Amino acid sequence: MALPFDPIDEAARQWGLRWDGVPAMHAVTSLMRVQQLIQGRLDTALKPLGLTFARYEALVLLSFSSRGSLPLGKMGERLQVHPTSVTSIVARLVAQGHVERVPHPDDGRAVLAEITPSGRAIVESATKALLEIDFALEALDEDRLVQLSELLRPVRRAAGDY
Repeated sequence: MALPFDPIDEAARQWGLRWDGVPAMHAVTSLMRVQQLIQGRLDTALKPLGLTFARYEALVLLSFSSRGSLPLGKMGERLQVHPTSVTSIVARLVAQGHVERVPHPDDGRAVLAEITPSGRAIVESATKALLEIDFALEALDEDRLVQLSELLRPVRRAAGDY
């Protein structure tokens, strides 16, 4: 149920009575709330396919790789997640039959995650489901989507994202 007022605006008003930094507080609170809303919609769209957005991202990454496989460490770097998270994501995808763990051909200590035909098929179905809901960003037109990405780029860069 929608509130009759914007709770983030009210929090910013209250914040301003006590502290400085209202614009930053308002922006970060808005970003965090939008992230929650988007994550919920994406996961809802993917749930019928047995995926979360994190698992979908891993499958897409593997499907983009030239051989359909990557070392788990490389996956963690590219997905920008902790190695433990990659291990968990891959384990779930293996259990679903979308990924296989295979020995690295050049490094006997390393393991590759390799997308299966089932994984490639589910990527197509999941991508279609996400496109149908415009990745939960249908409130923004293409120009605003580009602006949003560009607005966030310096924050990502300053944090060492790339």
